[in-house]
Amino acid sequence: MATFLLEVGTEELPASFVTSALAQWQKVIPAVLGDRYLLDPATADQHVKVYGTPRRLAVVISGLPDRQPDRTLEAKGPALAAAFVDDKPTKAAIGFARSRGVDIADLEIKETAKGKFIFALQEIIGQPTTEILAELAPSWITDLEGPRQMRWGDRELKFTRPIRWLVALFDQKILPLELEGLTSDRCSRGHRVLHPRDVIIDTAADYAATLKEAFVIADVAERKQLIQIQIKAVTELIAAKAEIPDSLLDEVNQLVEWPTAVVGNFDAEFLNLPAEVIKTEMISHQRYFPMNSLEDPTQLMPYFITISNGNPEKSRLIADGNGRVIRARLADGKFFYDADRQHPLETFLPRLSTVTFQEKLGSVAQKVERIRAIATAVVDATANLELAPAEQKKVDRTAQLCKADLVSQMVYEFPELQGVMGQYYAQASGEDQLVAQGIMEHYLPRGAGDDLPQSLTGKLVAISDRLDTLVGIYGIGIIPSGSRDPFALRRAATGVVQIAWDSNLAIDLTKLLPAVIEVYAKQDVLTEPTEKLLSNLYHWFQQRCDTLLQEAGVDYDLVNAVFGDKDPEYATQALTNLALLRDRALFLQQARQDKTLDGIYEVVNRATKLATQGDLATDLLRVEKVVDQTLLSEPAEQELFQAIAQLPADPSFDQLLASIVAIAPTLAKFFDHVLVMVEDEKVKQNRLNMLGIIRNYSRILADFSAIVSS
Repeated sequence: MATFLLEVGTEELPASFVTSALAQWQKVIPAVLGDRYLLDPATADQHVKVYGTPRRLAVVISGLPDRQPDRTLEAKGPALAAAFVDDKPTKAAIGFARSRGVDIADLEIKETAKGKFIFALQEIIGQPTTEILAELAPSWITDLEGPRQMRWGDRELKFTRPIRWLVALFDQKILPLELEGLTSDRCSRGHRVLHPRDVIIDTAADYAATLKEAFVIADVAERKQLIQIQIKAVTELIAAKAEIPDSLLDEVNQLVEWPTAVVGNFDAEFLNLPAEVIKTEMISHQRYFPMNSLEDPTQLMPYFITISNGNPEKSRLIADGNGRVIRARLADGKFFYDADRQHPLETFLPRLSTVTFQEKLGSVAQKVERIRAIATAVVDATANLELAPAEQKKVDRTAQLCKADLVSQMVYEFPELQGVMGQYYAQASGEDQLVAQGIMEHYLPRGAGDDLPQSLTGKLVAISDRLDTLVGIYGIGIIPSGSRDPFALRRAATGVVQIAWDSNLAIDLTKLLPAVIEVYAKQDVLTEPTEKLLSNLYHWFQQRCDTLLQEAGVDYDLVNAVFGDKDPEYATQALTNLALLRDRALFLQQARQDKTLDGIYEVVNRATKLATQGDLATDLLRVEKVVDQTLLSEPAEQELFQAIAQLPADPSFDQLLASIVAIAPTLAKFFDHVLVMVEDEKVKQNRLNMLGIIRNYSRILADFSAIVSS
């Protein structure tokens, strides 16, 4: 078995592209090699190892045969009737045989589900593996997807950065490849500083070991582990604890080939700045790891760790240079912070009219006024929420000030700190603590896995802000499609649902969304018809609820059941109480787990589906109002009528499920002894009405017709 190496050498690649490119290769290459019979598709990924650094992408494929195995290919041709007439081959048969390289006499006749067809058996001689790899390898490079593809020189090839060298080895032999004037060989390159010379790769299997001798750790996982070990070692030396965000660790790992953890410092006076300012500068701008006190993990220390790709012997010099950079940046931050706090946060509000939220929807100042109105509508549309006048005043003040920091000098320089600085400036301005907290929290959650607002002010303003964006952007006809979602409408709707569920808010979206549209009506900027807009928004929220419920462990069919099977009216009704929607789904999942659904699924599902043959309205629940007892001739249907009449009014979920469980044997007996679809129209409708009541009763919990057997 042979090993193949492909290395693409480049100018420094963006860290995100290295990660993406390696993931693409790890997915594509095993599949292609399996399709080409060079590796077993079931285990192909175990033979493919990808490597990456800022200057190279590489793949090493082990366990390759010298050539493809020979194989027999069965090709299906035309139907027998079209291939032979009076035992003589037609043009169709002759053409098929010629295309497959076989004689007419070698064609076989086989019976299929669609009748008899002719088949040809082709003996395929396996190609040499080197020929196949020479064909495939260039496309693995050119097919990589990434942002900001570029051309360089007079070349036509587009790639994220200029390609400088190619290595392609099949064991010890060079596999000739040509790419835009570059020819493959066995010559790679070492570390720019520590080994600025060519590196000769003798054999493909020794790729990683050979590069390591040239101060290049090509294995991404090995490099990451080394960084973590070094960070731990240097923090122990100065009795500190490093803050290591996963995203930052992954990014710096793709920025170095031979990592060295270097400790730098800055003036302790900068610790008077908000910790978020210091961390944002370190993490987002400089790619440093902050350091906290061991005694108080919330207390920053005037140190940082940077991962150098330079000469370890120059670490002190590197630390001093990075220290000068961070001190200059923090000095700017201190200037902005001090300047902003000279004015109350409220004085920033007039300048929001100069900041555009969206061209058709107006300024941020107009958005703020809408958020204030929407916050009141949220309270009105939430059945289990009442605010005292003082609480309502705090919510309104939070809404009024929630975007004020956008025009501060600090947020202009550090946009990531929007909301965070608003909280600090509100506190400095003497605003109520709940107002200050709400200003910061109304941006939460910022993404998947982020914290949710904890204050009432933060929750209501967060919901209002997102609803304003959703209704406004949808209302002017901008609807996300595929991966395009420039206004983060998925995240906005998901945030509304997450906050409602986390706080058990019984929000009625069918009341709230029209109210938000009414708020927009004062500006007269929405172009979509109200009915269409609401339909789109209801569907959008249903999709977000669907995703969140499945992520919470609810089976897909039970999620469908709480929204109804192709029943838009039932789906919309589900959005009248977001907290109840979640509770219904989780209750159904528990009923499945404890096997309760197993005992009732079949008969209730049958009743639900049969009920659609009648015309009983879905909101009727009292059987005596829709069933004529004089037409109940069979004992089993009389017994079912009595059982239905005993169903409790306005039941809890437990009562409802217990009632369905209790009535299930009676319903099963009814199906065994009574024919529903009889010729007598009145009797048939009478029986369908009983089933309709059961359907309607069960619909309080779910549409059982959407549930599949477990």
